Amino acid sequence: MLDITKLLQSSISFDRQMTEQKDILLGPEARQINAMTTLDIELGKLYQLSHWNEVWHDQETENLTELTRQFVRVIFWLLLFSAQKQWTHLVVMTPADYEHIKQLPPQSKVADQDKLYLSIKNFLYGAYFEHRQADFKHAWHLLLKLGLVDLKLDDQKIMTSFAEWQAALLKK
Repeated sequence: MLDITKLLQSSISFDRQMTEQKDILLGPEARQINAMTTLDIELGKLYQLSHWNEVWHDQETENLTELTRQFVRVIFWLLLFSAQKQWTHLVVMTPADYEHIKQLPPQSKVADQDKLYLSIKNFLYGAYFEHRQADFKHAWHLLLKLGLVDLKLDDQKIMTSFAEWQAALLKK
């Protein structure tokens, strides 16, 4: 199981360290815009890596390691946005809710896969532009489903990759 609380705390701490290290001066609104924009870009990269939108692609995604790394980036920006909006209560979930998401059936049809991706984006935009917490929570749950069920990413590898990614960036 993903330790979402640990990922959230790590995201907040990492952002503070990077902001101080790079001497970044952005106000709260600019930081939210940056987090949502980067989240959108990283989500698009994740979807591109999955090859779901390529209807002619005839192979399973070969590189789960790269998918995991990209999923970590998406999770980071989503968690950071939740902290900036003070919506962290929306990302923490019970073990039963987490297991429920992991038991959902995967999307197998291209149209359904595309719809899942577009739904995540739509909910994120509703959360940002309309300040709808319910939309943010739906986006989070769909994102978890995308990574854990549809892309078949491993919980423990996500946790490890998350820590490695942050450590590598702090060394730069």
